[in-house]
Parts: sequence; C-alpha cells; structure tokens
Amino acid sequence: MNASGWNQRLLEKAAQLKQSLAESFFDGDDRFVDPSEAYTDSGGEYWRPVNDTAGGGFPAEPFNEAYLSEIRNQSRHLVLTNEFAINAVENRINYIVGSGHRYHAVPADEGDLETAARVQDFLAKFLDENQWPRRHQEIIRRRDRDGEVFLRFFTRSDGMTQVRFVEPAQVSCPQNHKDRQEHSFGIHTQPYDAESVLGYWIDGGYVVATEIQHRKSNVDSNVKRGMPLLFPVRKNFRRIEKLLRNMSIVAEIQSAVALVRKHSEATAESIRRYSLNQAGERTYDPQTGRSKNVQIFTPGTIIDTYGGTDYEFPVAAIDASRYILILQAELRAIAARLVIPEFMLTSDASNANYSSTMVAEGPAVRMFERLQYDTIADDLAVLNRVLENGVIHGTLPRDTFSRVQLHAIPPMLSVRDRLKEAKADEILLKCGVLSAHTMSMRHGLDPNKESKLRHHCDCDCRCQ
Repeated sequence: MNASGWNQRLLEKAAQLKQSLAESFFDGDDRFVDPSEAYTDSGGEYWRPVNDTAGGGFPAEPFNEAYLSEIRNQSRHLVLTNEFAINAVENRINYIVGSGHRYHAVPADEGDLETAARVQDFLAKFLDENQWPRRHQEIIRRRDRDGEVFLRFFTRSDGMTQVRFVEPAQVSCPQNHKDRQEHSFGIHTQPYDAESVLGYWIDGGYVVATEIQHRKSNVDSNVKRGMPLLFPVRKNFRRIEKLLRNMSIVAEIQSAVALVRKHSEATAESIRRYSLNQAGERTYDPQTGRSKNVQIFTPGTIIDTYGGTDYEFPVAAIDASRYILILQAELRAIAARLVIPEFMLTSDASNANYSSTMVAEGPAVRMFERLQYDTIADDLAVLNRVLENGVIHGTLPRDTFSRVQLHAIPPMLSVRDRLKEAKADEILLKCGVLSAHTMSMRHGLDPNKESKLRHHCDCDCRCQ
C-alpha cells in the first residue's frame, strides 16, 4: 500500500475515534443532566411526552396496584368525611338513577305478547330479589368513589341470577403472574390487547370473564382499572376542609371573647380586686383544679364604669366574607370538574336558578344524559345475561332473544312542562310513532300495573 493509501486509512480511523469519543462524551453528559428535566415544570410536576403511551391514561407517578389502592383510599375518605364530596356523589346518584330506571320487555312481533309478559315477570323477579333500585344507586356511588365497580353473577338451579359486589381490593394479580403483563392489576387479557378480557383474579382464585361485569370510568378503554371521580380535585377538597376549619376556629375564638376591658394606670392587685367585685359567681374548673370568677352579662345589661376604663369588642373585627370568596373559588373548581352547576355542590341556590341551569341544552343536562346512556348500556348487558341464564336453565323459551327486546327509560332531567309533554306524546301516539307502554314509562308509570288497574276499574263500572 502506498503512502497516500496509508494516509487515507489513518484519516478514516481518526474519524471513527473522534465519533466514538463524541458519543462517549454525550453519553457521559447524560449521567449528570437528567433527560427527563425537559418534561418537568417549575413545580416539579411531570408532563409525559406526546408519544409516551406507557401510562395509558393513568397519572404520571409510578403506577402500580399499591398506588391505585392509595388513590382509592383517599377517595373513600373524602366521600366518607367531606360534606361537599358527599353532596356531589349523592347528587350524581339523584340525577343518573333518580327514582329508578324503567325496564320493559317489548315483543319483537306485535302478536307475541305472551312471551313478553313471561319475560317481564322474570325480570321483575330478578329486580325484586336483587333489590335492584337500591343496588343501582350503590353501583353509581361505588363507581364514582372507586373509579370502578365489579359485579359478580351467580346462577341458581331455577335459572335466576344473583348479583353481588366484589371489592376492588379483592381483584389483584397473584405473585406467580407478577412478571406477566397480561395478568397485571388482577385482570387477565389477551396479550397486547387490554380490551379483550379473559378472566379476573379474585382473592387469588381465577374467575372467567362471563361471570363478572367490570364498570370503570375516567380512563381510556385500553386501561385495565378505573380512576376515582374526585382524584383530580382531591387537593381542592383538602384546602376547603382546612379553610373551613380555620375560619370556624378563628370565629369561635373571637366570638368567645365578648369584650376586652382596659384599665389605665392600674396595678395587678387592683385589677384582681376589681374582677372579684364584678364577679357574678365563682366556679371550679376540675381540669385545672382552680376556681375562677365569672361575670354574667344578661341580655340588655348596662355596664357602669369609671372614665379610666376602655372597652374593645373583637367580634366587630370579624369579616368572614373575605374567606368565603376563596371558598367559593375552590368549590367552582370542583364543580367544573364534575360539570355541574355550583348549587349542586354547595346546596346554595342564591346565585342560580334551577329552571335556567337544567334546561335541555344545558351542560349539566348533557352530562347527566351521557352518564344515563352509559349506565343503561351496562344495565341492559346485565339484564340480557339474566335472560340468557333463564334460557339455559329452561325457565325461558330458547328463542326469547328473537321474540323479545329489552327497553330502558331513565328519569327525566330537564325542567318538565307536564301539559306540553302530554300533548307531544299524544301526537306521537296518534301517529303510531310512540307506544302506550313507552308513554307510561316516560311519565314514571308501570304499564302492567296501570293496565291491571284500568281493567279493575272497568270491571267495577260494569258491575255497578
């Protein structure tokens, strides 16, 4: 190889060494500069990169079953002890469930009324034995409080289904599957498909997915577990608790001191004698073991004193309105998270009108209608499973699903004008668009019960 060839080889080798040295330098620099600093704001809160999907909708902190349990416990504590959190959850139950959803079996063919009546009786028995209206309310409470609710189905020999709750803490990944992602958080799914659930690990035992209904909220569909409703505003609730406590304590201290009497140019002994003379009675404090003088001021008391005494009234300096504005700001932040008017959270309707906030196009009505729709979809899935168990055990006909359809109607949300609603329903009924059964359910009536009452009334009239 000639000299020019050697020189070329040396230059190439030098370039490679330079590149290796540069890579080594920058790799070493990463050890001193945290690359994640680019995703952290001044307050220390972590912001995930746009293309980072590892969190799957969960918060930025290291997420595992222990952290999920801690979040759930914080939410449960709020719903148990904080009056505003209790009010928020209870109001959501009132508007989503209300007096209860109405479920009705409608025949697929107009003449198949016998099968529909048989299915309706079977559903009525299920709703009664499982105390469904009360259980329905608890489902909403659990879902908001824990971010999820697990329902387990047990089938009796007569085909009737019993529904029981499973606590979220009972659903956990067993130790021998901790390293397998498809079993994470106690939910067994298809590999690389978190939406295809195969089963659940409950108290260490495996339960197939067909025996469980998992209702989760506030997360994406590919996230296995739900997040509590109040998690984003838990700090607001804590600040409200502290603010109310501090306001009450300050007001209690200030109002406990009726007046402060200043004695100009008086000695300690003269003040003691003066207090003794002014005392209305003498009491004994068992905690301190000392006696103390008490001066009683009855309503309308006139105080006579000499010119060297000044009086101050601390109560006059109390201005609670300054703190109430801060309290209302925190409450509005919580109401914004829940998408509800402020009065639903505070029970203070002084700055809101129900008829103006609960109109058909209002944000709160839209929100509750969406929640009702989601709830109805889950409820119908339960009821269809109930009918399926009845078909399997021979209690219901095999072709039940082809002959009967289930309908559910939630309570009305917007402000009602009964006369206008009745006229509108009458027009739809005459046009054949609306059935009498649906019309009854829309107005909170039981079609079967009303039919029996009408038959009874007609019979009485004929007998008379």
